[in-house]
Amino acid sequence: MSKRAAYHHGDLKAALVESALALIAERGVAALSVAEVARRTEVSSGAPYRHFPSRQALLVAAATTAARNLTARFEATCPWTGLPGSDPVANLGASAAVYTLFTAEHGFGLDLIFAAELRGDSDEDLLDAGRAVMEPPLQAALSITGGDAKAALNLVERAFAAAHGYATLWRSGLYADRQATVDDAAADAAATARILARAIQNP
Repeated sequence: MSKRAAYHHGDLKAALVESALALIAERGVAALSVAEVARRTEVSSGAPYRHFPSRQALLVAAATTAARNLTARFEATCPWTGLPGSDPVANLGASAAVYTLFTAEHGFGLDLIFAAELRGDSDEDLLDAGRAVMEPPLQAALSITGGDAKAALNLVERAFAAAHGYATLWRSGLYADRQATVDDAAADAAATARILARAIQNP
């Protein structure tokens, strides 16, 4: 179904968010504009304002959707801590792999979800989505750090920084030059996360 057809079926809001995410993936958060999103969605320049009163509102919706989609990936893939016999190191590695695959596929990740332009925004949906997306890896990290919240957050940040880097390198073509796949990039990210976790467990 074309975006114009989707609009006629009452899905303009979703179509606009889809176009916003595509634009951000191609050109970054700074390139987002309501006018360009309208053009890509094949609607008039005023149509987006029926759902999003400003560029900021559209950016919030895009970030919220990205966070919810990434959270769904985490929840569908990773066996989180708290279950008997669970391995938090393996769980953190799995979350890094999921993050790499998501970012490589979509062209954005935490850089959109926690974009500088969104700091201080009080939108409840965005705040809830941001908390939810960090919960799964933080559960693993807290188990690894013995409940030290600051150390756990630092661990997740380092693991995801490496994962984001692997995704970016894959999108740049480096892995193709090595005849490797995006799954290889995800495996490298998972291995790095496990190394970081074990360094905390065995200082």
